[in-house]
Amino acid sequence: MSKPSSPSAIELTETFHYSTTIYDYDIRWTSLGDAASPPLIFVHGTPWSSHVWHSYAQSLSRYFRVYLFDNPGFGESPLGKPIPGKADTIGKAVALDSDLAQQSDVFAALYQSWAQDWQESGAHVVAHDHGGLMTLRAYLLHGCEYRSLCLIDVVAVGPFGQPLFKLIAENEEVFNALTGPVFEGVVESYIRDAAHKELDREIMAALKKPWIADEKGRRGFVRQMVQANSRNTEEVEGRYHEVGKKIPVRIIWGKDDEWIPVETATRLQKKLNAQDVVVIEGAGHLIMYDQPGRLGIDLGCWLSKVDQK
Repeated sequence: MSKPSSPSAIELTETFHYSTTIYDYDIRWTSLGDAASPPLIFVHGTPWSSHVWHSYAQSLSRYFRVYLFDNPGFGESPLGKPIPGKADTIGKAVALDSDLAQQSDVFAALYQSWAQDWQESGAHVVAHDHGGLMTLRAYLLHGCEYRSLCLIDVVAVGPFGQPLFKLIAENEEVFNALTGPVFEGVVESYIRDAAHKELDREIMAALKKPWIADEKGRRGFVRQMVQANSRNTEEVEGRYHEVGKKIPVRIIWGKDDEWIPVETATRLQKKLNAQDVVVIEGAGHLIMYDQPGRLGIDLGCWLSKVDQK
């Protein structure tokens, strides 16, 4: 698999419109590969976008119908807009979406819309960071049927939070007031800590760009940090054991992940009844950049195995 330092740009050319009782969403997405091939969905976490999956999507689109999308408030997808007349009824807890109920709802609706075009039941799903909790919620609470699930350094079991999350949550107004190089330094430092190796300049630029380009992006980054500080899994964690009993689950983790310790992988395996845990040395939380070749091999072998079942 090619090194994902300079993948060809993948444009999210489609828009999925979805409305809940309180929000309207416009989700940007695209697909690659033969429509008759088995479906494969990549799900990103925070503060990333589908950009982290570009190289893998390009390589695997030779064998799968690959789907990429940006979650609400990330990358090219704007935050949900309150439905007229509903803004005053939305409390802070709902707006924060700390349990990812709303993002999971949107993902489930997007998944079901794609499923109408599939020639077979269910897609293979690969999720990173809080994409793990999203996909687990969609499976357990929204009836999304997967053919397999691969979870990579995911947010799924507590305890949650990092010192930066708490610091920003307790000083939200202060961080919202930061601009220019000062704010860019905060974002860059945060992203750098996610990688075990030094990120290429162009990768760093791409990852931080959505959050530093304007005030909307800066406030969006602060909002994501506040949300992460309040993360909870109470509604679904007690049902995790159902997942591995019904579908094949693999967990992949960077041995040097400083955001979510590698020991979490074993705990999650037991809760999910996952088939196995693959620990990749020399990789942090941004495993797709730290060890692109190793992750590519492990993903390819996993997908080849489960697609034959």
